[in-house]
Amino acid sequence: MSQAGKPSITLTVERLREVLDYDPSTGVFIWLISPAARAPVGAVAGCPKPDGYRQIQVDGVNYRAHRLAWLWVHGVWPSGVLDHKDGYRDNNAINNLRPATLSQNGGNMRRHRDNVSGFKGACFEKRSRKWRGTIVINGKQRHLGLFATAEEAHAAYVRAAIETFGEFASDGAITAE
Repeated sequence: MSQAGKPSITLTVERLREVLDYDPSTGVFIWLISPAARAPVGAVAGCPKPDGYRQIQVDGVNYRAHRLAWLWVHGVWPSGVLDHKDGYRDNNAINNLRPATLSQNGGNMRRHRDNVSGFKGACFEKRSRKWRGTIVINGKQRHLGLFATAEEAHAAYVRAAIETFGEFASDGAITAE
């Protein structure tokens, strides 16, 4: 079965370490055994997917590289969601990965690239002609108030994110990769 979220877990840490080497400081996997002609021994394993995650196929099953990194280092599959601290889904260095709830993981997301205001948690409300501050907590959108500027709505979001998500709070800034 292919893994988008969770695989039918048959891959063991022993098998993983037999076929792939992993550098915990860079998050890069290297083939120790060539799975195919296009992936020789010593080549970087996997390919980036449109959603930003790196996917690696081992024994015919696709896995997300961050979940393999956790297995490789800790010897067990992560029990739930893994969060990329810096928000970059292709940075699989072990110190960039941490267990999280879905809500915490969402709190650490960067703002969407199609965000019109330029600020996470701020959107313009045409009817009131003001900026609405919002935050999503456990899948539910919470209204934070109406503000004169996008910056004020964003500031309300940041305060609520810190209060709600603690170390997982992100102001949503998109930085150069």
